[in-house]
Amino acid sequence: MAQIFPFKAVRPSKEYADIIPALPYDVYSRAEAKAEVAKHPHSFLAIDRPETNFDDSNFDMYSDEAYEKAASMLKAWKEEGSFVTDEEPHYYVYELTMCGRSQTGIVGCASIDDYLNGVIKKHENTRRDKEEDRVRHVYTCSAQTGPIFLAYRGDAKLKLAIQEIKKEDSLYDVTGDDGIRHRVWIVTDEADTELIKKTFDNMDSIYIADGHHRCASAVRVGLMKREENPSYDGSEEFNRFMAVLFPDEELSILDYNRVVNDLNGLDQMVFMSEIAKHFSIGDPSYKAIKPSKKGEISMYLKGLWYPLTIKDNATSDDPVEGLDVAILQKYVLDEILDIKDPTTDKRISFVGGIRGLAELEKNVAAGAAVAFAMYPTSIDELFRVADAGLLMPPKSTWFEPKLKSGFFIHEF
Repeated sequence: MAQIFPFKAVRPSKEYADIIPALPYDVYSRAEAKAEVAKHPHSFLAIDRPETNFDDSNFDMYSDEAYEKAASMLKAWKEEGSFVTDEEPHYYVYELTMCGRSQTGIVGCASIDDYLNGVIKKHENTRRDKEEDRVRHVYTCSAQTGPIFLAYRGDAKLKLAIQEIKKEDSLYDVTGDDGIRHRVWIVTDEADTELIKKTFDNMDSIYIADGHHRCASAVRVGLMKREENPSYDGSEEFNRFMAVLFPDEELSILDYNRVVNDLNGLDQMVFMSEIAKHFSIGDPSYKAIKPSKKGEISMYLKGLWYPLTIKDNATSDDPVEGLDVAILQKYVLDEILDIKDPTTDKRISFVGGIRGLAELEKNVAAGAAVAFAMYPTSIDELFRVADAGLLMPPKSTWFEPKLKSGFFIHEF
């Protein structure tokens, strides 16, 4: 049983709906975030990345002063009317449209207990050091400022209800500089509210699609608040974290590609012969080759693209070992190139599929030795891994479009 609760959202006033919402804090480098806030001072990124408000380039972005700045700005923007707070708890409908394809989610609050007891399933590990920043940000602001991207197996009745809600006037309808359209509706009908609640009540599992670190951080803050309030009864807002839940059939996962700096001391002929042990190598081409199905990988080496097909001796029925990214990791990155841990090895980097294959060519032209273009991991594969209680290799999925922060804030 998955508990998803309505909440009293703090959200932009209508005149700020196309000004405040911003891409997630972690898609920017420090320099990029600073430049973005300089260009758009009322972007939510100024709160999500409070160090951007300080001139000193050596300013400690993890200092108490930084987090206190975020909290004071959130308070000030509320007081000046940039944000409004709904008087009653609601669910919200959030639609994103990119390149003619739309996905529509329910915005609500999930239970930290569902995360702790495995109803909310993960497919990635998190790093404690990466969690710490968001723990301090959420705790100091007494608010979750970035939604967690959750997925569920589609439900026909809920889909029809959402379609009807979307026939009403939207609360927001804005298109960003990137061409992605964001529309939001507030759910006010009691029957729709009850349907949403009951639909999730009947689900055994929901899944973290993106935002594992934000989710883990929100849960940690909830547990901290429980320690501070030992008489809590579970109804307090700190027992919940904000999420947007999307049906599986509407989600798009892009490829997450790999670039390696060197061939581990091997010459090209030896490297290719090692590749051939577990992959059939097709004819090379100067034109970029994009994998067209599971089991296909494209390799860019010395100015040429080589189509690789995984041989039967490398396949597996295991939910993790059978992933294309896992097969590449085992038989190429590990066994041939000696990259044991791609999360820490400086010889490998990752390129999201949104950047295209030209980005891989650019990396190799700049000095990298080889690049691998992957076929995207499917949402079904993600579910299989999570249901088995297993973890995917790092950088297995790249979701687009990204949810914007600042449309909804959950205070506790």
